Amino acid sequence: MDKIVIYDTETTNSTIWGSIIEVGAVVVDRNLKEIGKLNIRGRMPEGEVPSAKALLVNSTSIDLLTKGNYSHYEFLGAVENFFSKAGPAMFMGWSNLNFDRRMFHFNFFKGNRYPYLTHSSPNQEHDGLHIARAAQTLNPETLKTELTEAGNPSLALEALARMQGFDTSQQHTAFHDAYTSLKVLRIIRDKHKDNWDTFLKTSTKTSVETLLTNDGIYSIFENVKGRNMMYLACTLHPKHSFHPSYASWGYLWDLRRDPEPFLNLSVNQLRDILKKFSPKALRVLKTNKAPVVMSKEYALKQKPYLDLDLAIIQKRAKLVRENENFCKNIQIIHREAAEEKAQTKTQEDLLPEETLYEKFIPNKDTALFKTWHSSSWEDKLRLLDKFTDKRCSWFGQKIIYQEAPQILPPDLYKNIKSEIARRILSKNKEKWQTINMAYTEIDYLRDQASNRDDEVELKKLDEINQFIMSIEKKYEFT
Repeated sequence: MDKIVIYDTETTNSTIWGSIIEVGAVVVDRNLKEIGKLNIRGRMPEGEVPSAKALLVNSTSIDLLTKGNYSHYEFLGAVENFFSKAGPAMFMGWSNLNFDRRMFHFNFFKGNRYPYLTHSSPNQEHDGLHIARAAQTLNPETLKTELTEAGNPSLALEALARMQGFDTSQQHTAFHDAYTSLKVLRIIRDKHKDNWDTFLKTSTKTSVETLLTNDGIYSIFENVKGRNMMYLACTLHPKHSFHPSYASWGYLWDLRRDPEPFLNLSVNQLRDILKKFSPKALRVLKTNKAPVVMSKEYALKQKPYLDLDLAIIQKRAKLVRENENFCKNIQIIHREAAEEKAQTKTQEDLLPEETLYEKFIPNKDTALFKTWHSSSWEDKLRLLDKFTDKRCSWFGQKIIYQEAPQILPPDLYKNIKSEIARRILSKNKEKWQTINMAYTEIDYLRDQASNRDDEVELKKLDEINQFIMSIEKKYEFT
């Protein structure tokens, strides 16, 4: 891939109910030389209650939240346009595959935009944190690190920036954090020139799936309870190398374990044995999470694999891969566990915003997105009937309520406002942020700030509290 887009987001909350309000991105060539950038903020959408803690972390004042140049709708459109023009590219951040990507999925989904822009072909996606973990495991001198409370080297971006001597005065602003990620990645590339391309090679699901179905022995990397670990693991039988219920989970066998005593066990016996192992005998590679996979030589240099003869390692790998029934039993164990988990899962009805991963948006509707966005607000309202997916219609109605409420029929306007009121004024513990939950959070943060005599933070919390009160006042008599 000739271009990499290194990006970061700041949000109103960390759940699917939150909104992205800031995006920073640096576009670089394959040598990590800057060729473009984006630094943009948007307002919070109408009808949402923000998290006070999130606003404090990303230094968002109420003025920034409510009076920025771009509405949330315009903001998402500008980001989508920038990302589209930057492609084809590899999109990367710092722990982006656990957070930022998910936020984009749901924000684009709720905005009637294609959710998977950053990793749909020809685009690829990786995570700077995964690369740093592998690089630091291979060579602990790669980056200067401080220790966490548990005594492990910290690869948190803020800590790395401090330890490398970078300017941290603008930390937790999206562009600053994106640029900090780039500077850290440049250090890693310079110290791992021979491995840099290998670090990046698993940036698509297909590339990881190919590794998992090959006859392979690999060095893989995981973070276990805050510690960066490297394992020597082999692939399973090609017909039984993936989780039967979670298609993006692939299995490897940790070669510290001699598989021979377990090959002919029953499913129940094998299940009991696997539960007892620590470390686990089975390692998981998630094909959609860009796991770094290296040559077996690296793990072979470390204990416990260093103490094993290569011929023994190869024999174990051959036994695992060629014993189809053993690998099939592993799949059965995990299918049964997934089915049991599904039975205990809540059966409550999901709201439209929660259903992105439950049901694909029809291609007919995604094809209509471009026309819908380019139309006038009056035409947007008329085009809602063209969507076959009722979720797209609901999101469209809500966008019009937020952007051009005057064109909505009175009954429809009232229905949307009533639904927003029902959610945010709820007295229950909800999945989204309610007014009550916001007040509770503010009270807790006030206590902490008072204990520190932090007058600046107390003033910010008063501002946020006033804003929450204004939202409550607007919707309480709906």
